Amino acid sequence: MNTVLAGATIAAALGLAGAAHAQAVGIATSNPGSLFHNIGTAVANAANAGGLNTTIQPATSPNQFIPFVNDGGIEFGVANLQEVEYAVTGAEWWNGSEYPNLRIVGHLQPLVEAIFVRADSDIMSVADLAGQPMTDGYTAQNTILPQLSAFYATAGMTRDDVTQVNVASVVAGADAFIAGDTVGFIFAHGAGKVREADAAVGGLRALGVGDDSDASLAAARAHWPTAFFTVLPEGAMPGVLEATTYIAFPQVVFTHADVPDDVVYAMAQAMYENADIMGESFPPMRAFRPEDMRGEEGVTAYHPGALRFFEETGLE
Repeated sequence: MNTVLAGATIAAALGLAGAAHAQAVGIATSNPGSLFHNIGTAVANAANAGGLNTTIQPATSPNQFIPFVNDGGIEFGVANLQEVEYAVTGAEWWNGSEYPNLRIVGHLQPLVEAIFVRADSDIMSVADLAGQPMTDGYTAQNTILPQLSAFYATAGMTRDDVTQVNVASVVAGADAFIAGDTVGFIFAHGAGKVREADAAVGGLRALGVGDDSDASLAAARAHWPTAFFTVLPEGAMPGVLEATTYIAFPQVVFTHADVPDDVVYAMAQAMYENADIMGESFPPMRAFRPEDMRGEEGVTAYHPGALRFFEETGLE
């Protein structure tokens, strides 16, 4: 297996893209410690095993690298499906700037999110966060505020019901929590930063959705349309102290329209055939199911190379 190389910044990919031959590709990810960095690394390992010469290029968040992928600066990226959908249409924080060249390669395992607090605190539910100092702002990650609002909505709350402590990113939010500046932080289950926080404070409690009714899901979807609820069993991840319902979001590998069909086909095939390698690289990816790669098509179309692989493999 080839070694996955991490670049210092997304700008470094400009040189890579210009010099790369057809089978040398890059995957844009978020910063080390983030879920999407771990996922991008695992996908790169699978791609390398499948014969692609793959590197990863970290950036602060998909806000930065989605336009870069759209413009052809790098071949692939990993992100939340909803953020890619918004980018294609120019909705929400994209403020009318459309990125129509984005295409989907395949769905990964869902991103399952929680609000984490200290296990020894008296905060037992999202409702208990009212009036408490909580991470907010997320100026470098525009996806987080609506996801946080979706969580609050399941408890009949808004962001105005907590004392907002502004941070730039989820990693910075976890650091603020570890430093004692907030009582909680939002992060995806399985990320390395969550394990770091768990060790730093002597244990976490992962707050989930107290009300898993259709009305509660509708309230969450008013902030994040592709959200759904899923249950994690006790002990499945740090902070899951009992079987709990959490908010989950589809996540994808995406590309741009001009990447050659055979390259995208090879990426889809590598993901499909090397799921075990992705799980070995990042254990939460053991939840990835190759047969679910062809999720329901939304605003963002699948790349023709991915469709050809799906059709030849019989994925519907």
